[in-house]
Amino acid sequence: MNTDTIVAVATPAGKGGVAVVRLSGSEALAVAMGHLTASRLQPRKATFCRFTDTAGQLVDEVLATWFPAPHSYTGEEMVEISCHGSPYVQQEVVAELIASGARLAEPGEFTLRAFANGKLDLSQAEAVADLIDSATPAQHRLAVSQLRGGYANELKRLRQQLLDLTSLLELELDFSQEDVEFADRCTMLDTVAQLQSRVQSLLGSFSTGNALKQGVPVAILGRANAGKSTLLNALLGDDRAIVSPIAGTTRDTIEETMTIDGITFRFIDTAGLSQSDDELEALGFARSIKAAQQATILLFVRSVTIPFNAYATDDIAYFTDQCDMSSKHLFIVHNKCDLPHESNPPGHIVSAKEGLGIDSLKASMVAAMRKDASANDGVLLTNLRHRSALQRVQEALLHVAEGLGQQMPTDLVAVDLRDAIYHLGTITGDVTNDELLGNIFSRFCVGK
Repeated sequence: MNTDTIVAVATPAGKGGVAVVRLSGSEALAVAMGHLTASRLQPRKATFCRFTDTAGQLVDEVLATWFPAPHSYTGEEMVEISCHGSPYVQQEVVAELIASGARLAEPGEFTLRAFANGKLDLSQAEAVADLIDSATPAQHRLAVSQLRGGYANELKRLRQQLLDLTSLLELELDFSQEDVEFADRCTMLDTVAQLQSRVQSLLGSFSTGNALKQGVPVAILGRANAGKSTLLNALLGDDRAIVSPIAGTTRDTIEETMTIDGITFRFIDTAGLSQSDDELEALGFARSIKAAQQATILLFVRSVTIPFNAYATDDIAYFTDQCDMSSKHLFIVHNKCDLPHESNPPGHIVSAKEGLGIDSLKASMVAAMRKDASANDGVLLTNLRHRSALQRVQEALLHVAEGLGQQMPTDLVAVDLRDAIYHLGTITGDVTNDELLGNIFSRFCVGK
């Protein structure tokens, strides 16, 4: 990694009240002081001074803060210069610092240096990008939790247990001629089973973590003319979908996003289940099934004007039988309660047309997702790259368990353990390469 001094504007592009220009590298303080009128900067204290060009002409009045290594974001010498937010002033400050020996930073290079200098592991560095991109309280909480190291600490514990197991096996290999066994195989199998359980728990949390990060997919399902599109409009508080008493109005999925109590939901109105032979309706219903399979929450909508009997139960089963319901929530929504209807059917009773019961339904969806988020000790898997790596860890652990159970040679079992350690290391950054780092940090903004 380059160790030269880098510079970039850390605040968003455009005009604003204040802009922050960052410098990092061994010469950061010297480069900055060549343009600041202050005689010295005190560590971590903002100093009011003037920023001048190489000819000594005033560019702006600024606040300069020095962060000595290693007590800085990057772990290197850092200086942050807060100037006025004029695009011209920002460009002049950066240009003068480049003329004095700095170079323009690459996207994510400040955070890359923080990772390289041990200030963050790779999963925490990725959480920085998620924090910058967070648009809702739920996304913010997920990113902050990962940045603070809850998820990283869990991975470190897993890795340490794997290293301890590998060390015992490697020790046996060193004394193979003496036929010494340093660890009871049954004890090791128990440990591997615990590791498998924890990795599976993390993998199982992906559906919740990814849904909270990307928006919780909610499929609105049911028979034609049950009021699904009216419910979508009521949930959104807007006439997004066409509503008609004619059955089969919706022939394709309609998707809209809404944030409720800090959680983003992606509502998907689907084509209704019907007995029609219409080819377009059949295609639309096939997409309804796909939406149900990909959703985290299923809202099954039915009219309360029709008795809730095996007829409705069969309809629900038609959807749920084609889905893995282990990580989904099913809400039965009895619509049209403003009309004469049976009393107290199980589920949520609403009138999408009149807006009755909608707030209660929203609150139930929020509560379900918050309960999921608090499970697994609040440690959630949100990154697709991490899930892929953990799946490979789980495969390696399965081979370890099989090897121990079948009394396979120690060196072969050790190979599978080292494989598990390797894939876990690709998440934390203990194992990495330039291509991986390039892919991760290329999505960062310049100046972070």
